[in-house]
Amino acid sequence: MKRKRQQKILELIANNIVLTQDDLQNLLLAEGFEVTQSTVSRDIKELRLIKGHDAAGNYRYVSSERRDNNKQAFSHYREIFSRYATSVEYALNDVVVKCMSGMASSVCVALDTMYNDMMLGTIAGDDTVFIVTRSEAQASQLTNELKKMM
Repeated sequence: MKRKRQQKILELIANNIVLTQDDLQNLLLAEGFEVTQSTVSRDIKELRLIKGHDAAGNYRYVSSERRDNNKQAFSHYREIFSRYATSVEYALNDVVVKCMSGMASSVCVALDTMYNDMMLGTIAGDDTVFIVTRSEAQASQLTNELKKMM
């Protein structure tokens, strides 16, 4: 059931402009899937959906896996980061990335994909991504790498 539901989610976001989890939940309900908001939220995370602009310029949920290979995907993630991140700073083993309003989630997915091996974890708010690394040296190195992409 989960696999079928997640396949339907990918179909729905490809064919509809889905702006919110509520929009997606309502579309799933209309398709006969009895889902809660928390289920939709988990599916979005597992499918690695991000909010971004489609080819027509509409801001909506899109699949972060829409690229054919890792090189193209990383290029896409670098573009997201460079377009929406506004500053990067670190203190001790923590890195803070400030973003354009509403874009921290997209930037966070990009960072999780590109730099997962350098981070213990990330948290995204509306305009801020908080990253915890293993050491101050890693935080410094990550900050330097991120600043090069800005």
